[in-house]
Amino acid sequence: MDKYLKNYIKEIDEILDSNEDIDYSKLKESHLEHISFFQHERLVHLIVTMFFALFTLIFFTLIEKYILITIIEAILIIVLIFYIFHYYKLENGVQYLYKQYEEILNRLKTSEEKHEQDN
Repeated sequence: MDKYLKNYIKEIDEILDSNEDIDYSKLKESHLEHISFFQHERLVHLIVTMFFALFTLIFFTLIEKYILITIIEAILIIVLIFYIFHYYKLENGVQYLYKQYEEILNRLKTSEEKHEQDN
């Protein structure tokens, strides 16, 4: 998912950086669909991350009673760290998509004003 998000961000940045005549209304709709998709993905990863954190805390309380749980706890901590990093990247990517969306809206507004002036 991280690679897909990075590629999509790069694609939109290239479109916005180009000086080509673009239909910003279609780009806006497409971008909103992608934002929705990534928001859903972000929510799922947040839920999974929270459950891993909860299980990590539960197993942490059991370490005193059962020494073998230390191995499970270590595995949970490692997986939790990776989930946190992945969620962090996903969150920052979605926030950047919002900035791109604002830029698309600004260009759409400018394009519509220019079109009105030409008529």
